Amino acid sequence: MRQLSVEGAWVHEPKVFPDSRGSFHEWFKAPDFAESLGHPLNLAQANCSVSERGTLRGVHFADVPPGQAKYVKCVRGAVLDVVVDIRTGSPTYGAVEAVRLDDVDHHSVYLAEGLGHAFMALTNDATVVYLCSVGYSPEREHGLNPLDPALGIEWPEGITPLLSEKDAAAPTLAEAEARGLLPSYADCTAYYARLAAEAAAGA
Repeated sequence: MRQLSVEGAWVHEPKVFPDSRGSFHEWFKAPDFAESLGHPLNLAQANCSVSERGTLRGVHFADVPPGQAKYVKCVRGAVLDVVVDIRTGSPTYGAVEAVRLDDVDHHSVYLAEGLGHAFMALTNDATVVYLCSVGYSPEREHGLNPLDPALGIEWPEGITPLLSEKDAAAPTLAEAEARGLLPSYADCTAYYARLAAEAAAGA
């Protein structure tokens, strides 16, 4: 697990073992999470999405607590996966980290509760799977417009973004902050500490 510039975001870069039959790699190892995060990844739901080239999903996030941590991998094709620090009061508030996920290098991205997440499909039938720490709860889910210039996300040139009506109508970062929709850094760090304390108590 390699920590990214946004606190609470990590990338897993496994060693891939190819041979004449195909390849093998370990894309999830619980001890790696416990060592890096200070607590295990609690698994409550696993999702799979298939997207045509240009499909842009996000920026999505959930209320904290409990939020929704995600561990994201592209198992077919390629996507540009993006993490946004939307935690008000965070030292890196507004920071963006983008990682290419594909079926060659088999990298995966983990983002902690309170971070925003989006991705764009770079190929047709790009298939993304992600593990979630809590289940989907519509009343706690929110979004930001991924094309908001204030976010400064550098989406690939030459690809027309395809957004859902919901994502296209989502508020900008400034609008979401003014409406009190964004999680606070204080609430998030307190929740991370609680997860670590619970893991230590159960050790």
